Amino acid sequence: MAYFQAFFIAMFFYCTPNQTFAQLYDGRSLQTSTVDQIAARVSPGSILILGENHGLTAHRDQHMLVLNELRKQGFKVSVGLEFVNYTDQTFVEQYKSGEIKEDQFLSLIKWTGMSFDYYKQQLNFPLKDQGEFSLGLNLPRTISSKISKTGLGSLTADEMKLLPPNFELGRDSYKERFREAAGAHCPHFENCFTAQSAWDDTMAWTATQFIEAHPDQVLVIVVGEFHAQYGGGLANRIEARRPHTPVTIVSQIWAEDMTADEIQQALQPSAFEGPRGDYIWVSQP
Repeated sequence: MAYFQAFFIAMFFYCTPNQTFAQLYDGRSLQTSTVDQIAARVSPGSILILGENHGLTAHRDQHMLVLNELRKQGFKVSVGLEFVNYTDQTFVEQYKSGEIKEDQFLSLIKWTGMSFDYYKQQLNFPLKDQGEFSLGLNLPRTISSKISKTGLGSLTADEMKLLPPNFELGRDSYKERFREAAGAHCPHFENCFTAQSAWDDTMAWTATQFIEAHPDQVLVIVVGEFHAQYGGGLANRIEARRPHTPVTIVSQIWAEDMTADEIQQALQPSAFEGPRGDYIWVSQP
């Protein structure tokens, strides 16, 4: 393990503008990898899932490295964001075309919590004049919140229509991992997992609809790490909805205050769900 620690500190690091050191690994071999290897894996008609710790500048900077490499390789790239609802797509289009200003846009989509600055570069990356798109992918938070509190059966008929067709819960191994991560915070666990699944399945539905209509593009999805890792959340629902769509996952480990042993443990595949991602980015200040 001392060798791993020395290797981790000394080799193959790069530094992002906010002085974060990061190392990219192949998720299966755990050998060091590069951004151009991620780009070499994708193809038109595929989906690339980029995990993130919400609001972390280091992860935003890494996303931009990937997006710029895809463009350098000549791909048409569209970007979908977890925290923008698919029902707000009209506002996204108006913002991108300059019809509404940023403050109006954020008010219309009811943006709250994290600073939009963490996601502005990703949302603005696609070039409209090149036929690329910026996409809202998700279910309105009011719907998922209601499911979490009072269950799926409490939705009105109009609210049910906002769920994806043939909505299904996430797989059992994902449910158990969610129980470990969030169970103590969910007094009504089944409702919480149903809301989590609605979040994943809605993103999968909107993403697969898009890629079916635009097979010449690569769709990059920026999403919270838990939805990305081990393929158990978003990727699983994409596979269920459009089985032959190639999906690549880039998972994140924010290693601040982690020991070398803890980092090594986090890199290891799950006995139930397999590798954490096709690629894993380990970052720390």
